[in-house]
Amino acid sequence: MRILAIADQESSYLWDHFEKSKLEGIDLIISCGDLNPNYLSFIATFTSAPVLYVHGNHDERYNQTPPEGCICIEDKIYVHQGIRILGLGGSMRYKPGECQYTERQMKARVNKLKLQLLRRRGFDILVTHAPAYQLNDGMDLPHQGFRAFLTLLDRYRPKFFLHGHVHMSYGRRHKRYDKYQDTHVINVYERCIFDYEDEEPGKHIR
Repeated sequence: MRILAIADQESSYLWDHFEKSKLEGIDLIISCGDLNPNYLSFIATFTSAPVLYVHGNHDERYNQTPPEGCICIEDKIYVHQGIRILGLGGSMRYKPGECQYTERQMKARVNKLKLQLLRRRGFDILVTHAPAYQLNDGMDLPHQGFRAFLTLLDRYRPKFFLHGHVHMSYGRRHKRYDKYQDTHVINVYERCIFDYEDEEPGKHIR
């Protein structure tokens, strides 16, 4: 399964200079948040692949203008071609507003998923906006990751963990690819493509 993952910055390659052929061979599109809803709607009109999304910390506008033709996977496990995909959007709370959570609040969201996780026997891809704690996160509160995500990775050992929020333009210390135990961790800032079946995606992500 070939997956296009996007987050944080609209890609001019896809939006300003779009050709339908650029999405050929893509089986699934996943947004990790902080993207213009019109951008997601635009992409959805040119593909038969499902377009899944979670909210970023700047996505309050989705309440008034949800991305058309796209599927919100917040707090649920979505199954596509047998692949179980868990969505948990938002960032660490750093000011009043929606789509922001304290560590305690994120832990409570995870606890509410227990029945789904039991029924589905875990998940294969974790999709979030924020990173996990001390796993390619930032030192400042707005970009600090969640310990609750580490708990999920430790317990269920998914194949992939996709996140955004920490822009690659912030500095060299923020990597596109990392690995945590058995899980391939990808910062999908702007856009990247990978194959779910790839056992060494770090070598082939583009």
